[in-house]
Amino acid sequence: MKTVSVISVNYNHSAVTEAMLDSVIALNTYGNLEVIVVDNGSRENPVPNWQNKYPQFTFIRSETNLGFAGGNNLGIGAAKGEYLFLANNDTEFTPTLVGRLAAVLDAHPQVGIVSPKIKYFDKPDMLQYVGFTKMDYYTCRNSCIGQFENDNGQYDGIVGPTGFAHGAAMMVRLDAVKKAGTMAENYFLYYEEMDWCDHIRRAGYEIWVDTDALIYHKESVSVGAKSALKEYFMNRNRILFIRRNCGLGVRLVFMTYFLTVVVPRNVLVYMKDKQWKFVPILFRAIWWNFTNGINSKHLGFKIKG
Repeated sequence: MKTVSVISVNYNHSAVTEAMLDSVIALNTYGNLEVIVVDNGSRENPVPNWQNKYPQFTFIRSETNLGFAGGNNLGIGAAKGEYLFLANNDTEFTPTLVGRLAAVLDAHPQVGIVSPKIKYFDKPDMLQYVGFTKMDYYTCRNSCIGQFENDNGQYDGIVGPTGFAHGAAMMVRLDAVKKAGTMAENYFLYYEEMDWCDHIRRAGYEIWVDTDALIYHKESVSVGAKSALKEYFMNRNRILFIRRNCGLGVRLVFMTYFLTVVVPRNVLVYMKDKQWKFVPILFRAIWWNFTNGINSKHLGFKIKG
């Protein structure tokens, strides 16, 4: 039985993280498990309390917020498992979750990452994820399969390739990480797991989903509400993703599409919704990509909201 290292990142949500850890204790049936939680620069350091409350787990404190990729990479660096299960701190486990995902990696050495079916915690009959469609790199658009559908068993029994893993829950083979590298930390938020999937795929591995493995996610179905932070990183990283993963021809087509279709459309939406503050945010996101390399960190102005 391979060792599985569960890695989760906390940022200012200690109670949510503890609920996830309690679900691992109460529900997990996999026998060879390591649990690592990275506190990603929370205002109050929860690690001393966790070390007393959960002495069987490993806790790491970062004094600064390293972003989604940076926090997970810190946990990966400390992990001892052959398989790494990256799970959001706002998820709750089910009994056979880890075992089923590990069994996929055991049986299929060509698989680099596998994600489970994800359902909304507050609406447990509603699906969030059962896979992704392939990416259209000319527009950088794809779709999350099953999202917002009621789970009537229509996706049960699917164990096989998918477009991308889901960042909320993905089990990664350590050997794939060694070949492809860890997640790119300059994304900070959004697109980093898709970038990672593409790099792992280019390293010779496949991306799979197992819809008979299940995790619950506490992300709200209304999470799509706009914020300056989200608008900046979604637009900045959409461009960055194409720059990092596509050839010159595709990049030129995408940038033409983005500048002539996406930008005018977004500006019109901002104007219609009277969200004028997002207009300069959009152009700053674009400008970052014209003035920074594909591995540059985000060192510019702070985004509030």
